Amino acid sequence: MAMMKSCVGIFAGLATGLVLTAPPAGAESWPQRAVHLIVPSGPGSSLDVGARLFADRLADRWKRPVVVENRPGAEGIIGVNAFVNMHDDHTLLVSFAGPMSVLPVTQEKLPYDPVRDLVPISSSTDNFGTIATSVSLKVVSLSELITTARVQPGKLNYHATPGAFPILMAGFAKSAGIEMVAVSYRESILSTQDLVEGRIQIAITTLTNVLPQALAGKVRLLAVTNKVRSPLAPDVPTAIEAGFPELSYESFSGFFGARDIAPALRDQISADVRAAAADPAIAERLATVGLIAHGSTPAEFSAAIAAQRAQMASIAKLIGAKPAQ
Repeated sequence: MAMMKSCVGIFAGLATGLVLTAPPAGAESWPQRAVHLIVPSGPGSSLDVGARLFADRLADRWKRPVVVENRPGAEGIIGVNAFVNMHDDHTLLVSFAGPMSVLPVTQEKLPYDPVRDLVPISSSTDNFGTIATSVSLKVVSLSELITTARVQPGKLNYHATPGAFPILMAGFAKSAGIEMVAVSYRESILSTQDLVEGRIQIAITTLTNVLPQALAGKVRLLAVTNKVRSPLAPDVPTAIEAGFPELSYESFSGFFGARDIAPALRDQISADVRAAAADPAIAERLATVGLIAHGSTPAEFSAAIAAQRAQMASIAKLIGAKPAQ
C-alpha cells in the first residue's frame, strides 16, 4: 500500500511538471500549414515590401510557407474586410494603422469593427511620410506651396496615400485656408508617375514611393511628417521644423489577428515578429527602402493605435469628418 501511494505521488509530480512545462494552449502546434498575410495595398508599396521581408524571415522560423496576398483599394477597407471575413486561423493581416485608427473617425460606415474584429499583435515597421511636389510646380517649401495654392484656389491636384495622409492633408489645407483637389488611385504607386509628369502637383505619401524620383530630380520633397529627419533624405526638414506641426505624424504598420485568436497564439506570433524585427539583416534591408524595423508587444501596439486614433479624431473634428456608425 505504501508503495502504491509512493507511485501515485510520483506520477502526480510528473503530471504537475508536464502541466508547468507544457506550451500555452492554442500555440504549441501552430502553424500546421502555410500562413497567408493579407496586405491591403498593392505590390511594390512600402507596406508590401516590408510584409514580404517579414514573410521570408517568419517562414524560416515557422518552417512553413508564408504567402503575401495583396488586396488593395478603398483606403485599406477591401483588404481588411476580406481578412475579417476569412475566419482562418492561418491568415493574418499586415496593415498600416489607418483602417484601425483613421477610418473609424472619418467614415460614416465601415464593414468591420476595428476594435471588435482586429487584434493588434505587433508593429513591424515605422515608415517615413513626405510631402512631395512636381518640379513643374516650382515650389521649394511648404510656405511656398500655401502661397501658390492661395492664388490658384481649386486648381492644384494632390494624392494622399490611404491611411492618415488624406486627413492630414485635409487638416493642413483647412488650417492654411487653401483649396486643393484630392485625386484617388487604386494603387498609390501609380500616382508617382503622374506626379513626375505633372498631371498631379502634390503627393503626401511614403518616402519609399517617391525617393527614387526625388534622387533623380524628378520630384521635390518639401518635408517629412515624422519627428526626425530620414537618414535617406537628411536635407529634407521635418514638418515641425518647417513650421507646420499639424502635418506631424508617425507612420507605422504591423500584424493583426482575427478577433477569436487565442491569447497564447497572439503572444507567440508577436514574439516571432519582434524577433524578426530585431534581426540586423532585416533592419538593414528595410533601411534601404526607407523603413525602420520596429516590433512591439500587443499592449504597446494597441496603445499606439489608440493614441493615433485620438490624434485623427482631433483633426476630423476640425474638418467636419463623420465617425463610423
